[in-house]
Amino acid sequence: MATVTVTVNGNPYAVGCENGQEGHVESLARQFDRQVREVAAAVGQVGDLRLFLMSSLMIADEVLDLKARLAQAQSELARLQSDQARSEARAAQALDLAAQRIEALAAQVA
Repeated sequence: MATVTVTVNGNPYAVGCENGQEGHVESLARQFDRQVREVAAAVGQVGDLRLFLMSSLMIADEVLDLKARLAQAQSELARLQSDQARSEARAAQALDLAAQRIEALAAQVA
């Protein structure tokens, strides 16, 4: 297990992570630091714990919104795929009918 030191709101924090994930953890910490700094700019320096809590709640809200949008997009995709399958089935049926008519016409000519 690796340990990486990240800085959030000007304070260093040691964080454990899987070996090879150090860069990813640092990237996440930078994003979180940006969020914390935005909150601090809006409400002032009210202490790391409160800033972290407020930032975490804002991030959780974004995650829930994204999950809802993803579920809606997946539902829409399923509907479109179902519509496509029905359209393909109708097209295949129309082609079959056309082929039968052509065969019937060919049989009359022969």
